[in-house]
Formats: sequence, structure tokens, C-alpha cells
Amino acid sequence: MIEKTNIIEIENATIFHHYKTILNNVSLKLTKGDFIYIIGKTGSGKSSLLKTLYSDIPLKMGKIIIDGDEINKIKKSQLPYLRRKIGIVFQDFQLFQDRNAYENIKFVMDSTGWIDKTKINDRINYLLEKVGLANKLKNYPYELSGGEQQRLVIARALVNEPKLIIADEPTGNLDPEIAENILKLLIDINNSGTTIIMTTHNYNLIKKYKKKTYQCIDGNFEEIIL
Repeated sequence: MIEKTNIIEIENATIFHHYKTILNNVSLKLTKGDFIYIIGKTGSGKSSLLKTLYSDIPLKMGKIIIDGDEINKIKKSQLPYLRRKIGIVFQDFQLFQDRNAYENIKFVMDSTGWIDKTKINDRINYLLEKVGLANKLKNYPYELSGGEQQRLVIARALVNEPKLIIADEPTGNLDPEIAENILKLLIDINNSGTTIIMTTHNYNLIKKYKKKTYQCIDGNFEEIIL
């Protein structure tokens, strides 16, 4: 039996929020193709944990290894290489309002070293088709629905074929039917081998589409059964 490679290893990590400890002794191992939900009340540490994973919040205590890289030992100059392994999906989209769908994705490609114009064009068209936006490449974010904007964010997150997608409340601002379609898209991406961590408050969805679930509560990070 072939042993799966760990995409994430967290060992006794302490997670901070504004210099205050918010989670203690977080430990977790995820391999290629895992999908987990993280739940918890607002302020319980969910987003701080995710920000620590992609080094937006520094790790000061414990160990986090992402695809073989120990994040607190990585130089600032090397952070872009780490982040190429991670696709990030935000609840509030964080799209450029003055750029169309094509240009929003191209910005990420330009900033991560893509040069060949043909490859850039082919990749963008492939990604927009994958998320169901093939006919929206010239539309600006304000011309897209909330669900379409989130699909564009997911396409952008997939640019560099990340081994890990971190999705922070990706269905939080969406109507129930649209939210379910976004989750189905993430599950489809996961089925192709991408590891996914998703925070959510949507208990109806996670009960319908069951995955391993962890809870942030009272400073602890623990697996639960819903």
C-alpha cells in the first residue's frame, strides 16, 4: 500500500489574533485529496488559523509544514513560492472592480511568473470554462452575481494548480441554492486530488455533504461528529 504524502502537518501550533492567543495546541495532518470543514463561532479562531497557514499571521509557537516547507523557517523572499502551492478563496471575493474576469485572473498569473501569452490565454479560458464562466470573461465583477463572483475567485485560486485550497466562508454571503452549487464545485475540484480546508457556518450544507469536521471552541481545535 502506497503511503500518501502529507500536504499539511500541524504540530502543537498556537494561533494568535492581534497578539492574543486564540487557539492552543492545534495539531492536524492532511494528505492529498482530503477535504475538511472547520466550524466555530465568530472570533473562535477559524480565520486566524487559515491566515497562519498562508503566513498572513506569523507562526510563533509550534510547527506547520505545507508540502514539505516548514512555514516559520521560510524567508520572506520565498513566501510567494509557498503561496503558489495554496489557492485562497475569500468570503468577500477581493476582486479588482476595475478589471474584467479575464484580467482578474491574469493579474495573479503576472504576479506569479507567467510570461507566455498563449499559455496565459489558454489557462484563463480553461479555468473560466471549468467554473462555468466561459461566457463572462469580459464582464466586470459588478456585472456578476454573488455566485458568479465566487466562481471567479475559485478560478483565480486554481491558476497555479495548487495542492491546497483554503476557503474561508466561501458560501457565507450567498443564497442557499448558490451556496450549494459553490460547495459542489469545490467538491469536484477536491475529487481531482486537491486538498481543501473550508470554514463555514452553514450546518445544513455540511450535514448534506459530509466530510471530516473540526471545531474551534474555547481555545481548542478538535474533531467532532455532527
